[in-house]
Formats: sequence, C-alpha cells, structure tokens
Amino acid sequence: MAKKKQSKQVNTKPMTNGVIAGAGDIVEQRIASTIEENFMPYAMSVIMSRAIPEIDGFKPSHRKLLYTMYKMGLLTGARTKSANIVGATMKLNPHGDAAIYDTMVRLSRGYEALLHPYIDSKGNFGKFYSRDMAWAASRYTEAKLDPICNELFKDIDRDTVDFVDNYDNTMKEPTLLPASYPSVLVNANTGIAVGMASNICSFNLREVCETTAALIRDKDHDVITTLPAPDFSGGAQIIYNEETIREVYRTGRGSIKVRSVYHYDKSQNCIDVTHIPPTTTTEVIIEKVIDLVKAGKIKEISDIRDETGIDGLKITIDLKRGADPDKLMLKLFKLTTLEDGFSCNFNVLIGGVPMTLGVKDLLSEWIAFRIECIRRRTYFDLNKKKDKLHLLEGLKLILLDIDKAIRIVRETDEEAEVVPNLMIGFGIDKIQAEYVAEIKLRHLNREYILKRTAEIEQLIKDIADLEAILNSKARVKTIIVKELKEVADKYGKERQCPLLHLSEIDTDVSLEEEIPDYPVNLFFTKEGYFKKITPQSLRMSGEQKLKEEDEVTTVIETTNNTELLFFSDKCQVYKAKVSDFADTKASVFGDYIPAKLSMDEGESAVFMLNTKDYSGYLLFAFENGKVAKVDLKSYETKTNRKKLINAYSDKSPLAGIAYCEKDSEFVITSSAGRMLLLHSGAIGLKSTKNTQGVAVMKLKKGHRVMSIEPYQEGRFSKPARYRTRSLPAAGALPSQEDEATQLSII
Repeated sequence: MAKKKQSKQVNTKPMTNGVIAGAGDIVEQRIASTIEENFMPYAMSVIMSRAIPEIDGFKPSHRKLLYTMYKMGLLTGARTKSANIVGATMKLNPHGDAAIYDTMVRLSRGYEALLHPYIDSKGNFGKFYSRDMAWAASRYTEAKLDPICNELFKDIDRDTVDFVDNYDNTMKEPTLLPASYPSVLVNANTGIAVGMASNICSFNLREVCETTAALIRDKDHDVITTLPAPDFSGGAQIIYNEETIREVYRTGRGSIKVRSVYHYDKSQNCIDVTHIPPTTTTEVIIEKVIDLVKAGKIKEISDIRDETGIDGLKITIDLKRGADPDKLMLKLFKLTTLEDGFSCNFNVLIGGVPMTLGVKDLLSEWIAFRIECIRRRTYFDLNKKKDKLHLLEGLKLILLDIDKAIRIVRETDEEAEVVPNLMIGFGIDKIQAEYVAEIKLRHLNREYILKRTAEIEQLIKDIADLEAILNSKARVKTIIVKELKEVADKYGKERQCPLLHLSEIDTDVSLEEEIPDYPVNLFFTKEGYFKKITPQSLRMSGEQKLKEEDEVTTVIETTNNTELLFFSDKCQVYKAKVSDFADTKASVFGDYIPAKLSMDEGESAVFMLNTKDYSGYLLFAFENGKVAKVDLKSYETKTNRKKLINAYSDKSPLAGIAYCEKDSEFVITSSAGRMLLLHSGAIGLKSTKNTQGVAVMKLKKGHRVMSIEPYQEGRFSKPARYRTRSLPAAGALPSQEDEATQLSII
C-alpha cells in the first residue's frame, strides 16, 4: 500500500465574511496520485516540448528562434542586433530573454560549437572550448541566418510541414523544419529531460549526405563504409575503433574517444595543444594539470598557460630540461581530459515518441520524413499549377472574341452581374470569370492573352510530371538524392577530425613515476618522527637531532623504491612510499608522520615497516597475553589505497608489533618481569588482519604484556629457562646473570 502524505491544501469553497470555507484544513493525499497528477505532466512536457530533438535535428527552442529570424527577413538581409531577435522570439518562446540568447549563442558561428552554424554572428559570442570566456550582451552583438539555413526554409511555404498556433494563439509556427539534409546528425545536440537524455554527436555533412543517398539506393548499405566516424568542430583526433563505432551505429549508444592535437616546439622546449575534445574546456585541462604537478604525479612540467587568441585555441606547456614530450602527453592523455570520451545517446522524438536509434535507423526515419515533405510539396505545386491552368483555360476562351467580352462588361448595368454574364457568355465557371473580370483594360489585347495562354502547354506537361512523381516512390527518392548531392557540393567541407587508428597509438606508458633507486637509511622515533638519510650524508652527520624525551625505535637500511607501512594506535595502517619523503639530514627533526599522512585527530604512529614484495608476517602482541600472526600479504592492495582500517584486533590494547621474514624466536615480557621465549612457528598464520590471536602468556591478575621483540642470540645465558613446551605459559623471571647482562646493555 502506498504511503500517505499529509499536505496543506486550500479548499476552494465559497467565501464567508472574506474567509474561504475549509481554508487551512489538513487533507490526506496519496503520494502516487500526487506524482501522477503533478509530476508526470511536467516530465512529459520537458520530454516532448523542451529537451529532446526531433527528426529535423532541432529542439523547440532552436526551431522557434530560427523561424523567427526567417520571418524577420534575416535569411537574405543584413544583420540586426541580437536584442531585436531575442525580443521577437519571445512571441514564440516566452521563457525569458537570457535563455533565448543562450540558445542563439550556441547556434552561432562565433561560438564555434557546430560544424555548420545556423547563425552568422558578429561580435563576441564566446567560445565553446572556454568555460570562463563570457559572451557579450545581446545589445552589442549582431546576427543573421547563415546561408545553410536556405536548406531549412526553402520549402516551408509550400505546405511541407504542419503549422500550429503559438502559446497565445496570435501567430503560427512550424512543428518541424523541412530540412533538405539530415541536420539531426550534422550538428551536435544535447538535451537533459526528466528520466531520459539525448546526446547526439556531429558528423561530416558530405559523408552524411553520401550515406543517406546510399541508403536510399540500397537499404542494406554498410553505413561505416561512407560514414567512418563522427566529426567535431573542435578538430581533435578521433581514436578509431571499428568495433566500438559499429556498436554506436547499431544501438545509438556508446562512447567514442577523442584525443587532443599537439605539436612540440623544440626551440622553446614547449608543447602547444591546439585542438581539444568537445566535452572539455581549456580551464578544466589547465586546472587538472596544475593539480597533478602539485601532487607530484607529473614532474616534467615547469609551467602551463592559456595562450588562446585570434588565431584560435592554444594551451602552452613548458617542459623541464630533458623531458620527453611524447611520453608526457601519453601520461596527460590518461590523467586529464586532453583525451576524453563522447558519450553517445541518439534519443530522438519520432512522431512524438522518444526513441533511441542507431545511425541507419535514424537516417531511415529522416528519409521517411523527407519523402513526406517532398510528396506534400509536390501536391502543393500540383494544385497551384492546376489552379493556374484552370484560369488560363478561361482566359483562352476570351481570345476567341475579345470584343464580345468587352461588350458584355460594357452592356451590364450592375457590377455584380458582370461575372454571371461572363460565365453565360463564354461558358466558364465563376473562378475563371472572376479572373477575367479583374484583367486590366491595358491587358485586353491579343499579345498579352497569347503570351499568357502560351503557358498552357507547359503547365499540362508540368502537371503530368508532378502527378507521375506522386505516383512513383522511386521518383521521390531520386529527387531527395539529387537535393542531397546539391547540398553536399554547396556546403560540404573536409573532415575536421582526423582518424587515429588503434594500431598507431603508443600505449606503452606507465603512469607510475620512474623512481630513482639508491641506498637510504630510515629512522623512526617513539614520538612518530621519520627521517630518510643517504649513507653519504649519514657518514658526515653527527648525532640524531631529537625532541626532548624522544628516542629512535627503528633503524632500517633499504632503498628508495620500497613501500612503508605505518601502524597507528587506532588499529589502522597508513601506506606510503620511501620516495614520497625527501632526503634529509640527521640535524633535523624529520617528518611528523601523523601530519604527513593525514592521520585522524589524536592518532599516533606506533610501528614502521618497509617492504618490497609483502613477504613475511607480523606478530601482534596484546596486553591480555594473546599473540596474532598475520600474513603481510593481507596488507597488499591492487589499488593505490593509502589507508586500511581494522589493521589489527581492538579487543585488547596493543603491547607491541614485530616483523620476521621467516619463523624465529621472540621475547615477550610482562609487567611482572617474567619473560617468555616464543618460537613463532608455534602460532598459526592468519590472513584476517583483525584476528584476536591465540593465548601465549599466562598473566596474574593486574598484570599485562609489555612488549615483544626479536630474540638476539646470546641475550640469555640459559635460553631453555624461558622456553616452554606448551602454550600458554607463564614464562620465567630473569636469572641473576641475565639481569646483569640486561643492566650492562642498558
């Protein structure tokens, strides 16, 4: 059962003493019915009338704007201020001047977003490849329709498409534009509706026209042979993967990778990026590169700047001496939007129904739409010619006796009787008689009438030809193919985006930084300070500089390309690389690990370990006498995770951590002073990091385990005293000799 929702509603009952009866009453209303009554109509409105393009390639906002400009005479006339166009468009699109002008900008030549812009603009219209380059206000810019719009409007006055009333029923507007080429694929179009979206990439006009013509001739035509890939106005390279493109062509969905174009200027030691994917901007790219440099992931770059100017887009990347520009760009292609994917979603309204179609199906729908446009245009022309022929046949009868026509008109007493008398006198109908009666006196001569009636023979031929077109689908298709060729020849351009085949791409690049490997000495202190010192520097250094009451707990000799694990007192482990730390000297405190690794507030590092291959294992000794043996592989991750939780058990406080590569002996000491010599082989190995371990040391009430450390040969005079055959064991108090040895060590 649907959950009920309480909402305040005004009860529209008659008013009593100025108060609506029932005002403020709480009315229970089902959520399902509320959504159905209120949200669904809105969602349908957005889908049908705003966000999804139709088969002519336009969303309603585009169509209203272009049709307004057409009615303003801007197809052939001079440019006018954009503010005038915006104001006139509001008669069809009452969504506000800002939204209309934004639409106008995106269709303009100056914005450079479309392969074939619909608006010839003058002034600052911004650039599609810049997020921050704002366009000028509409009062400063000028515009008119681009010549290619002739192909959108040339048949619009010949009943090719339906017209409907605008929002206030004061004028008519077309439901579609009778485009003579598949504009739905020629220019990119994006729309986000409620619950669905559309994202159509652009294709080369000439290739689209050739493909459409080929499909008209052969419905089984392989589209990819004439339409190899999309084409974008930005001119970036398309990474050509035939399998991927065929999938997009088949389903209308998929992602096509687009890569920036660059060249290396050897004299300036810099890279100039001149074309970028249509899905990104210069600002996004520059910001990402700066972040990578700051994070230390890219070290070959000394500077990056936007040098876009009147010559077009240009991002300049200055390189450090010795940097390989091609390897650097391969890294940037992987880490930034210098290479990006265009997500295709060919969702189009077909007869008022949103449908996601492949390229062939979409072109087939356009062909069906265009066939209907040609048939309607032909029928319109046929009726016009038939009407004209009918009039001229009446005029031809006048040729038989012009004097008779003049006499009928002159001898008719009343004007209203002229037409009926001409109908009787020459045996013509009312329409013909009206036409004859309206002829000027100067045209009542044989020459004029002969010239007009000479058209009759041509009209008869034209009518027969038009009727033949209506009766032949093949003739209609031939006309479409002819018009497509004319459009391709007149407006076609070479591809903007070259194709980059997968075999031409060098993918042999590692995103891992090439870490220089050299010997280092690592020092870790009780207070959590870390130092990385080279052997040469260590030999020349004095004593280690430490904070008061701090001491070095771990000293490791290793190399620069190993990994570090820092275990904290909150059951977490933080991972880092030795190379992440700068070489330092003994005369400094070093890096404070909790701050360097962004540990949680109040968290401290208690143990440090370095490894290359995560071999060996760890022993975790807990104050309750238990010891857990955990495989170091448990802390290895495939991803670059910097922090792992549940690094060890939190059931009892941690007494100490020890590492060994293979099983050996360890000394466990309790607060009672007892010591237990434990062989790690006696404890089972676990892969679960936060295992509680097994009981190893028996403790009296009030006592706890204090530490665990590797056994050094010779530490005990009689090691057998501290060994045990079974676990758990209480351990033994140190002998006098061992106490003396321990005191001498201290």
